[in-house]
Amino acid sequence: MSVTPPPGRPSAETLSDLAKTAWRNNARCIGRLHWNTLELLDARTATSADEVFEACVAHLRFSTNGGRVRSAVTVFAPAEGDERGIRIWNRQLLRYAGYRARDGSVLGDPDQLEFTEKLIGLGWQPPADRGAFDLLPLAIEIPGDRPRLYPLPSDAVLEVPISHPELSWFAGLGLKWHAVPVISDMALVGDGLRFPAAPFSGHYMGTEIASRNFGDESRYNVLPLVADRMGLDRRARRMLWKDRALVELNTAVLHSFREAGVAIVDHHTASAQFVQHLKNEETCGRPVPGDWSWLVPPMSGSACPVFHRYYDSPQPGPAFVDQPRAW
Repeated sequence: MSVTPPPGRPSAETLSDLAKTAWRNNARCIGRLHWNTLELLDARTATSADEVFEACVAHLRFSTNGGRVRSAVTVFAPAEGDERGIRIWNRQLLRYAGYRARDGSVLGDPDQLEFTEKLIGLGWQPPADRGAFDLLPLAIEIPGDRPRLYPLPSDAVLEVPISHPELSWFAGLGLKWHAVPVISDMALVGDGLRFPAAPFSGHYMGTEIASRNFGDESRYNVLPLVADRMGLDRRARRMLWKDRALVELNTAVLHSFREAGVAIVDHHTASAQFVQHLKNEETCGRPVPGDWSWLVPPMSGSACPVFHRYYDSPQPGPAFVDQPRAW
């Protein structure tokens, strides 16, 4: 038996359509071919930090699905007017800590340095033996209360150790990454409503992990290490050592996820899928908002069809929108 929602409260079906359309409108996402498969996890009745945390863990378990990753959004209560509303301080539900040493070097993810320090200030105690892949706890803030910290249960987090199909030494680098990306600091906005806590997830494109998380100089910056282990000459840029190391790093990530039975897509396939999405939307008479700088993969850009065209720049609503950092 269906339940009629209270006045002014959208039904689950309406909310699901809102979230799906917001994904379809996301100018930065290359994976929008699958926008209509987004699953809604309705958590609008969660009122305490404990209940919000439980819903976040449920999202991780649902979306991870043993490696058969499912796209999902968990929607918490909307904020009234200009109220702050429920906030999840983490940029993603799963991220690794970053620690700065006295000599200025960083252990872990430099992108999480500031947030890691905030969490320590809130009372989080890192492992006694700090590592490069220490999972951060969730920081959840309910209006009128201080943020509360919650370590994630191990059974809700699937991680993939990185190896290479041909380079046997690769596994010894000790790299790994979590199976599911869950963006948790953006607001879902549409139909006069604003949901400041609406974590959403799909599956990874390989370059997101290999080229950006591992390869960027401002992140784990492992390209010099990989190049040295490959015996590449790094004395001159013209030797293209970064390019050659980047190919093997991407090969390793795609191989490792496949071996672990975890869904992932390579950048060539993702680009072809996005072109199909463009055709589908054109058939429906809808413009496709797109941010070229995000849609073109960070490796072999011109070898992908998304490189060779421009996109509609306006982003219509409903939408997932950036909001100020919770802290």
